[in-house]
Amino acid sequence: MRKIKKIHSAEYRPIADLITYSPLPTRSLQMIDPFLFLNHHGFQTYPPHNNGLPFGPHPHRGMETVTFIVEGDIMHKDSSGHESVIGPGGVQYMTAGKGLIHAEVSSSEFKKEGGDLEILQLWLNLPASKKMMTPNYIGLQKDEIPAFELDERKIQVQQLFGEWNGVKGAFEGTFPITMSTVYLQEGAEFTKEIPEDENIFFYIVRGKLDVNDTHVAFRNLVEFQNSGSALNIKAMEDSILILGHALPFNEPVVAQGPFVMNTQEQIYEAYQDYQEGKFGNWKG
Repeated sequence: MRKIKKIHSAEYRPIADLITYSPLPTRSLQMIDPFLFLNHHGFQTYPPHNNGLPFGPHPHRGMETVTFIVEGDIMHKDSSGHESVIGPGGVQYMTAGKGLIHAEVSSSEFKKEGGDLEILQLWLNLPASKKMMTPNYIGLQKDEIPAFELDERKIQVQQLFGEWNGVKGAFEGTFPITMSTVYLQEGAEFTKEIPEDENIFFYIVRGKLDVNDTHVAFRNLVEFQNSGSALNIKAMEDSILILGHALPFNEPVVAQGPFVMNTQEQIYEAYQDYQEGKFGNWKG
C-alpha cells in the first residue's frame, strides 16, 4: 500500500464573512507538485439578502483552477467572454494561461434567497511550456459530468480528468492528470492503484475515512510517500473525497498573489502586462 507521509489539517482563514479553511499551502506543506493551493469555503448557511461570494474581478496567469460546488452556486465571468452559473454537484475548470480577469460571485438568486454554501477551489500549476497558452473556461452542471458507481452502488464517482473504471473524465486536461470527486456511504470501500511516480492529491471534504489503515477526518489533506501503489479506502461515515494524481513537473515555482510562474522576472512581467491591459477588457 502507498505509505502516508503526513496528515495536514486545513487552517482557518476566513475571507470577509465567508468561512474558509486551507490545507495547502501551510507552514508544514508548500505544495504537492503540480497541486498548488486549496481553499475550502463553508459549510455555512447564508440568510436572504446576502452579499454572496466576495471574489470580484481579479487577474490570473500561469495556473488553472478547478472549482467544486458542493452546495449553493457560483457565477463565473471572465475577460475572454465566458459566463455561467453552476449549481450543486457542478464543477468549473479554468485555464488562466497567459492571463485573464475573472470574477466568481454568487448568483442574484442566491443573494436574494440565501441558502447553504460549500465550495472548494483547487489551483493546478501549468508546466513552463504552457504557462502562456490561450485562456479557457468550461463550467459543467452535475448531470453533465460522467459518473459511475462502485461497491454495490455505495460509492458514486464523478470523473473529472483522466480515466478510471473505463470512464473518461469530463475535462481534457492541459497535462496528464486524473481527478475524481468520490461520494461514499458509510461502510463503503474501494481500492485504487496509482503509479508510484505520481503525486497524490487526497482531501476529505466531509466525513471520516480509513486510509490505508489510518483514520482521517474531514478538512484534512493526506500527503503520501512515493512508495507503494495501492490506496485502500473505507468510509467510517458518509463522506466526500477529492482524489487526484499526476506526475510532478519538477520545475521552479514562483508564486505571488494571483500569478504562478517559474521566475521572479516573469512575475514582474505579469504585473506589468496586467497594468497595461494585456489580460483582456473587463466588462462589468
